[in-house]
Amino acid sequence: MSTRRGADWACDHGAQYFTARDPAFGVEVERWQREGVAALWQPRLKVFEGAVGHTTDRQLERFVGLPRMTAPARLLAEGLSLQTALTAVALHRESAAWQVETAEKGRIDALFDGVILAVPAAQALPLLAPVSPVLAAEARAGHMAACWAMMLRFDTVLDLSFDAAFVNRGPLRWVARDSSKPGRDGQECWSLHASAEWSEAHLEEDAEIVAPILIEAFKALGGALPQAWSAHRWRYAITDSAVDGGCVWHAADGLGLCGDWLNGGRVEGAWLSGRAVAEQVRSSFIAEAR
Repeated sequence: MSTRRGADWACDHGAQYFTARDPAFGVEVERWQREGVAALWQPRLKVFEGAVGHTTDRQLERFVGLPRMTAPARLLAEGLSLQTALTAVALHRESAAWQVETAEKGRIDALFDGVILAVPAAQALPLLAPVSPVLAAEARAGHMAACWAMMLRFDTVLDLSFDAAFVNRGPLRWVARDSSKPGRDGQECWSLHASAEWSEAHLEEDAEIVAPILIEAFKALGGALPQAWSAHRWRYAITDSAVDGGCVWHAADGLGLCGDWLNGGRVEGAWLSGRAVAEQVRSSFIAEAR
């Protein structure tokens, strides 16, 4: 879940919302709401087949982070010892422990009983290949498609009959009036997501080439030329794969994997995957201590 911010604007350019189908995640979302870091979003929703759109009556509760999509993660991180802005480049086995090497600081002094990689499969693979062929195979089998995302800013509110739409033809798959979400203020902002197929085909093109195409597709839905725009290339964004249990933990090696790509995608899938691997880690260390 990611949000891009400027002087007078903010726009969610990663996950656009989350749902709670699993009862356990539903309880967690209720906690987030009580803590003030999530809220129900009820957009006027359409589905477009080409330039023709129709209102959908599909009843589904959609939630967003408050005041931005990163808020739930910040709540979950409270009380944890975090080291940020570091790029892990290698894992080293030291006796019965692990040491992490980073591009910025070399090897971190601390030794760890276990390491869990909560990153896309393609980023986990180079870390795992030298130390765990079994987990490397899991990462190699994982597939995540790309997504070009755009953030459009306007000086005035667009007079459109919808706040969000699924688009089933052309380069776009999703558009949303980000400023319609609870707790948002500042400029009128729209988020555009291109389809996986289109994004993969144009993955290595410059934003200056991609942006006009996506803006024209938005205009075809009734949108307008923005006063300013930003673009982001998500190389690893879309997945529907899953493994039994939604995670992987090898107690003998003290190595694990979790993330949405192991559990069918979605924010909910990522949370359930993280909880599942945490339960397996806890159980294995309790068994080891007996």
